[in-house]
Amino acid sequence: MQPRTQRTGRTGRPPRLALEAILAAAQRILDQEGAENLSMRRLAKEMSSTPMALYHYVRDKDELLLLLLEEHAAKFPRPGLPTEPRARLLASAQVLHDILVGCPWIVEVVASDDLFAVSAMWIVENILDAAIGCGMTPEDAVYAYRVIWYYTAGELTVRFNRERRQAHLDRPPHRDQIADLDPEEFPNVTSLGGQWVELTTRDTHRRGLEAVVAGLLAQAS
Repeated sequence: MQPRTQRTGRTGRPPRLALEAILAAAQRILDQEGAENLSMRRLAKEMSSTPMALYHYVRDKDELLLLLLEEHAAKFPRPGLPTEPRARLLASAQVLHDILVGCPWIVEVVASDDLFAVSAMWIVENILDAAIGCGMTPEDAVYAYRVIWYYTAGELTVRFNRERRQAHLDRPPHRDQIADLDPEEFPNVTSLGGQWVELTTRDTHRRGLEAVVAGLLAQAS
């Protein structure tokens, strides 16, 4: 999708708003407030402008998000991937995680399954190709991609929401109150004692990803 043609006013006069400035302002809102708080009205306020002025450059919020997704995906380097199908499937799935982990707003946006960046579709293509190389049908390869995507998006969503919530808590998290549970009713949980918080917040993405891929390949065979 291409941005609308910019209108520059009088000949020789630079535009009051530039697309680069619009994208930079939108990025600040996404980083500081999250995707749910980005709107054309909020963006116009950030730029001391009006929503109508922004519409000369982008059609709507979706086009704005697409431009930002493309910008982020285009900056991510394409790593060398293994040739062996199973290893390439794991490596491609790991790249999918790595391109999202630094940008919580992207997970919010792409989790809708409506918007995507063409510049990042090489990851999807490699996941499908590797899955087919592992013996899956094209249809099963799409299923494998969906399972990997849902696992990745879900894991990151929980992590981002936990970090965002804890950053604003003025009390200990409720998960810290495991010690107050009745050990007769919850023997397994309470037996872990002070380990519970550390175990449930540990970064186990890679271990989980390996288990997901192993399960998918076992199911396919």
